[in-house]
Amino acid sequence: MPTAHPLPSARKILSRARAWVPEAIDLVFPPRCVFCRQDVDADTAAETPASIVCETCAEGLAADGRPRCGRCGEPAASIDPCGRCPPQSWQAIAVLGGYDGPLRDAVLRGKRAAGEDGCRGLADLWLRRHAVSARGWNCDCVVPVPLHWTRRLARGSSATETLAAAMARGLGLPASRWLRRVRATRMQNELPPEDRPRNVRGAFRCSPAVRGRRVLLVDDVVTTGATIDACCRELLVAGAAEVRVAAIAKADRSDSRRSPAP
Repeated sequence: MPTAHPLPSARKILSRARAWVPEAIDLVFPPRCVFCRQDVDADTAAETPASIVCETCAEGLAADGRPRCGRCGEPAASIDPCGRCPPQSWQAIAVLGGYDGPLRDAVLRGKRAAGEDGCRGLADLWLRRHAVSARGWNCDCVVPVPLHWTRRLARGSSATETLAAAMARGLGLPASRWLRRVRATRMQNELPPEDRPRNVRGAFRCSPAVRGRRVLLVDDVVTTGATIDACCRELLVAGAAEVRVAAIAKADRSDSRRSPAP
């Protein structure tokens, strides 16, 4: 008589099914770059499962590899203070690139409704470049530059909150909404540079829970620095030990091609 083979156990069947599911999903819904929406190979997708960025987009968005001053974020000979910086309320700043070209377009898309995937992709690119130095800052928490609730409601999301959450996850830090915008202000790009500090003065309030903490403040675009300066000052008044800044793009004074941030 033929030898009877035991049927596989339910545990083995479940284990095999779990191994097949990811391959089946990739076959029906192949991983795609969050920016160009082109299919991405499985190895690239596995490296950044939270925000898949193809090599072409990664190279284009992070093409501005110029050294930048670690105090003002302007292009410089090295990350050391350039000597041209005005006094800053933050200890250091790390920028992905200049606010121009594909990076500008990606930042603008991230500000729109349903732009969260793009923001996570930008955060991933920032982490690729700056995670090592950011960990050396020994920050305790990540805090986004907040939108006023009316603007957040109109947009449907907050780019800075999405960026901060992704950066916090990559750095192994908590993301905290300790900073609030308590007054709706005019868009900074509607004002001449000399009027921007006054526009955001007194617009933010900070929770006392920040006392003694080293904060990584996150913004998508830095132009004159008036907004992050107002945020930093409020964090310091509330007792933060120090503030460092992570920004996706910097509108450079030295770059005549730049466009104002929206």
